[in-house]
Amino acid sequence: MSEKPIEGITLSKLQSWIGAMYGERDLARGDAATFLWLTEEFGELATALRSGTHEELALEMADVIAWLATLANIRGVDLEQAIWDKYGGSCPGCGASPCVCDPGEKP
Repeated sequence: MSEKPIEGITLSKLQSWIGAMYGERDLARGDAATFLWLTEEFGELATALRSGTHEELALEMADVIAWLATLANIRGVDLEQAIWDKYGGSCPGCGASPCVCDPGEKP
């Protein structure tokens, strides 16, 4: 097994790493085509959830995160900041931490 290229990974490090590895190709592809790839990965994740192994599930989750980071890079969104802004202090729905929203409702 190879050594992990990023120790103590954060969303910002992941986003930078993906950008350094694929940035020019991603920009050339554009956001619409990248969104289609992300959507395809969600389909593969759904299949892995339904009938895949734990390893397949983990790999598909990694693909979804990588394609989301790619889309964020193309559109100039700092994912770490966006997550912090929305979820950093408490649930955006009820304002509590831990969340006390109705389990049947989307917070």
